Amino acid sequence: MSSKQMRSHQFPPLRKPWQRGDESHVAADAATLQQQLMEGFQQGLSDGFAQGVEQGISQGIEQGIERGRSEGQQQGFDAGKQQALTHFAAAAAPLDSLSHQLQQQLEEHDQRRKSELLALVEKVTRQVIRVELALQPSQLLALVDEALSSLPALPTQLRVMLNAEEFSRIKELEPEKVKLWGLTADSEMEPGECRILTDASEMDIGCNQRLSQCMKLLQDNL
Repeated sequence: MSSKQMRSHQFPPLRKPWQRGDESHVAADAATLQQQLMEGFQQGLSDGFAQGVEQGISQGIEQGIERGRSEGQQQGFDAGKQQALTHFAAAAAPLDSLSHQLQQQLEEHDQRRKSELLALVEKVTRQVIRVELALQPSQLLALVDEALSSLPALPTQLRVMLNAEEFSRIKELEPEKVKLWGLTADSEMEPGECRILTDASEMDIGCNQRLSQCMKLLQDNL
């Protein structure tokens, strides 16, 4: 058997010989790509920031304008209102003065009317009293009886002062009362007047006194 010569097999390289020298280019391309990505990111970030700032400024300007317009309108309205009120007060001052004078004149007229009415009532009442006492002077005795009834007890000393003319007529009509109550004439007393004198007090029960009380009450009610 003839022997054959054995040869070792040469396997081909995984990479072609011409590709071995390109590894540096691949690394450079990766670095360049990364640099470009970073630059793109920075550019995007910068553009986004600039756009946000621009939009913020634009929005802020619009809000500022709107707020300024609103505040300006309100201030203008307030100033116009205050100015209008000032002008109105100045224009209404003469009218207010006339109104005050008119009100004062009305009050004075009303007061004069009340005073005249009270004077008329008092005048008519006095005339009625005078006529009644002229016709029936003994009505004064009713006033005396009423006053004495209000006392706790009949006083031990009693004197009733009357107008002289009325005393004379009552003495004729009621002589027993003259003695019981000590009726006495007083030339200085006016018609319709009557005064009671006791040991402890003095009472004015005349018509003038009662009329004054009635007129005071009427005036207060008016």
